[in-house]
Amino acid sequence: MRTLHVALVHYPILDAQGAIVTTAITNLDIHDIARSSLSFGCASYSLVHPVAAQRELVERIQGHWRDGASGKRIPDRKTALEIVRTVPTLDDLHASLGGREGIELWATSARREGLAITTYAEGRALIEGEGKPVCLLFGTGWGMPRSILDGCDRLLEPIGSAASTYNHLSVRAAAAITFDRLRGDR
Repeated sequence: MRTLHVALVHYPILDAQGAIVTTAITNLDIHDIARSSLSFGCASYSLVHPVAAQRELVERIQGHWRDGASGKRIPDRKTALEIVRTVPTLDDLHASLGGREGIELWATSARREGLAITTYAEGRALIEGEGKPVCLLFGTGWGMPRSILDGCDRLLEPIGSAASTYNHLSVRAAAAITFDRLRGDR
């Protein structure tokens, strides 16, 4: 089975009008995606954010759970937060994983973007096989710009439902569904 890394991208991200923006890190995204990542055997969970104060917020939250009373009270969360790290840019993310040539970048999107789509069944088969480690990118805001998606090796199919055309999952929910589809029990 291939190693799976996860990254939540906060810049560059699209806003509702399609402009490139930076989104804020949220406490729930740190906790919940870390817990889901560890539950499905992901090696790391990175938050990509260019603003030092936002990366420091993540470190303070980690410290609270690692060294504070909450880590003693709920040790399972402490364990999950140990795989969390921050990086300022996508280039820094690539470097932290051994360089862009040493990993496959897979992206998620609620939009089809006109790119070649990898189904979850195909993705699962690829992850269960041999190959480079995979870094799975999730976007915030209104998603990642085409420039990031074009630089990825694969784009996973959007999560959807035959019961509704509404498609605006939280990134936490999308991450958990994606992990289950790629690595969950059959």
